[in-house]
Amino acid sequence: MLSYEYIARNTSNGQKVKAMVQADNEQDASKLIRQEGLSPISITLKELNLNGINKYLHRVKTKDKVLFSRQLSTLLNAGLPLLQSLRNVVNQTQNKNLKIVLDNIITSVEGGSAFSASLAKHPTVFNRVFVSLVAAGEASGTLDKALERLANQQEKDAEILSKVRGAMIYPAVVLLVMIAVVGFIIIKVLPQVQIMYEGIPGANLPFITKVLLGVSKFIIKFWLVILIVIGLGVFLLSRWARTGGGEQIIDKAKMKIWPIGQLFMKMYMARFARTGQTLVASGVPLIQMLEITGDAISNVHVEKSLQKATEKVKGGKSLSTSLTGDPNFLELVPNMLAIGEQSGSLEEMMGKIADYYEREVEREINNIQTLVEPIMMVGLGLVAFGIVAAILLPIYGLAGQTIIK
Repeated sequence: MLSYEYIARNTSNGQKVKAMVQADNEQDASKLIRQEGLSPISITLKELNLNGINKYLHRVKTKDKVLFSRQLSTLLNAGLPLLQSLRNVVNQTQNKNLKIVLDNIITSVEGGSAFSASLAKHPTVFNRVFVSLVAAGEASGTLDKALERLANQQEKDAEILSKVRGAMIYPAVVLLVMIAVVGFIIIKVLPQVQIMYEGIPGANLPFITKVLLGVSKFIIKFWLVILIVIGLGVFLLSRWARTGGGEQIIDKAKMKIWPIGQLFMKMYMARFARTGQTLVASGVPLIQMLEITGDAISNVHVEKSLQKATEKVKGGKSLSTSLTGDPNFLELVPNMLAIGEQSGSLEEMMGKIADYYEREVEREINNIQTLVEPIMMVGLGLVAFGIVAAILLPIYGLAGQTIIK
């Protein structure tokens, strides 16, 4: 069910009424309003403000949007009208959330709205890049080609993100397993060593064992407080990360911290070039392309650089000149853009930039994985040595005392 805000006039006294109604689509909402003895003046879909688990449950995955774009492109290319194509796609859609959104879009198009305007009513599903490309396709009469470019661009973007996330998963899993094993040994095994020593007169535990036993007692006694503090810390950190200051610090760290800095920089360059190529190929004007691409990159510093470049382009400078010397853009990007501008093949050059940096992202991921593995092994070795020493040294001490006696 979708939420609609409506303004209607009471047919009995002529007064205006503003309220909300739940319905599957705009037509059903209109019927429900009329059943209340009201004459609808305007009905507007209210976007759900989803957070946390609700946002996760109501999301539409990239692969579903790619499939939607490809299916719609194929049907339009075959000569079917837009509404008929949309209905066919809805019937084949498996994602329930996307199906609800598409039903509403069909109703909006039937009511006379443009397809791009209908998509724009659902910004949580269809972002600005998607809407702008569809609008450009509608204006040029090449909607099928615009949707095909969209699908290709989304696939490329999703592929890069998947590789970056994959590179982060391995060290995260190893770290979690290491924490779990160490926690088990500290909480369950070490106290047994202390029990063995308690019955021996004059026995003295090694320093490292005493330290770990102190940690063990603290965890056992205050485990609930520790969990609450960790949970509160994660919550506050996530809230801070969504603030303007937090977002700026995190986005800057992504580009500067070794060894991930170059990985993220190259990922942003690939995303800028791939999105820009798709927009330019669809006939989107350069100024609008820069504004839209800034939103798509998901880094406030790169977005600010593109905003500055946009102002320079408006003032008559070329895009390559506007980006030259910008610390948030790698030097190769404006150099290659300059070649594209001079040869009149900006779209093709942006495609080459995207291809190059997508390969570079893969290389950086391989380098990080090659680097992380030995570091993780050394870390695991040191932790294992400390744990083994804390357990075995007391046992060797007991054995020595037994031999002496």
